[in-house]
Amino acid sequence: MKFCKKYQEYMQGQEKKLPGVGFKKLKKILKNCRREFQSKNDVHGVLHNQTCPQHCPVCDGTFFPSLLKEMSDIVGCFNERAQKLLELHLASGFRKYFIWFKGKLQGSHVTLIQEGKDLVNYALINAVAIRKILKKYDKVHFSKQGQAFKSQAQSMHIEILQSPWLCELMAFHINLRETKVKSGMTPASFEGCYLTFNDGKPFLSCELFDSVKLDIDLTCSICLDTVFDPVSLTCGHIFCYMCACSAASVSIVNGLKAAEPKEKCPLCREAGVYEGFVHLDELSILLRRSCSEYWEQRLQMERAERVRQAKEHWESQCQAFVGV
Repeated sequence: MKFCKKYQEYMQGQEKKLPGVGFKKLKKILKNCRREFQSKNDVHGVLHNQTCPQHCPVCDGTFFPSLLKEMSDIVGCFNERAQKLLELHLASGFRKYFIWFKGKLQGSHVTLIQEGKDLVNYALINAVAIRKILKKYDKVHFSKQGQAFKSQAQSMHIEILQSPWLCELMAFHINLRETKVKSGMTPASFEGCYLTFNDGKPFLSCELFDSVKLDIDLTCSICLDTVFDPVSLTCGHIFCYMCACSAASVSIVNGLKAAEPKEKCPLCREAGVYEGFVHLDELSILLRRSCSEYWEQRLQMERAERVRQAKEHWESQCQAFVGV
């Protein structure tokens, strides 16, 4: 079965109508583009088997804007639903019941797990769909415009594999699976996600559709160690919270939200990425379980550093208050 048909069947099989990639519409744009280019050649009395030129007004004026909107809708829908699900899972006590009531959610813990599984599948199949339609564009135009567009989408934060909530959902399923195994229960979570170690460095891995594998490096590029108390910046890069604060030139006391808009990501050098950071709580739970000895050592170091920074902060506040 061709992926296009498989994708359409998947999207039509969803209980709720979700944003997706308009495969038929986008392929029709490319087909019309090719037909128009060939007709122009015929008018000039020249016959070519090649496709339209690299910078094509027929495609570029409709293909990329359409795909851009679809990608934005997909990642927006995914982020919103994943955030609500994980907020519910991590909530406790009265707050948990309040969220359930507020969202008018019906069902049990099994329903929560199934929804998480469905969201991961939704993200992965759409990621493959976008990759395939961009490859089709490059094939038609003998160009690399599709790949360039993918880089542009990443800089606009509408690349779904770049979403911190996908990372959180993957960790969510691994945590559930390990909890159920320890308790003797049969795991019912998504089996395609797992935590691996390569030369002592942790990776969050997931098998995508069409034999594509996603690997998320969990090594902080600042301290060069396993991320501790991890956060994801809006550009998609993951760091330790304390390392991110250091890179943003803010103290632990003030936090990342106090970072100036001009501060840049240490990796991609994009500015303004700190304000919308996401605390990766599920990933933190996973790493604490999997790297318990390292986590305990790092915890002691972080506590000492937090106390030191808090002491310096309040001393400076007191001096400012008394006018010293």
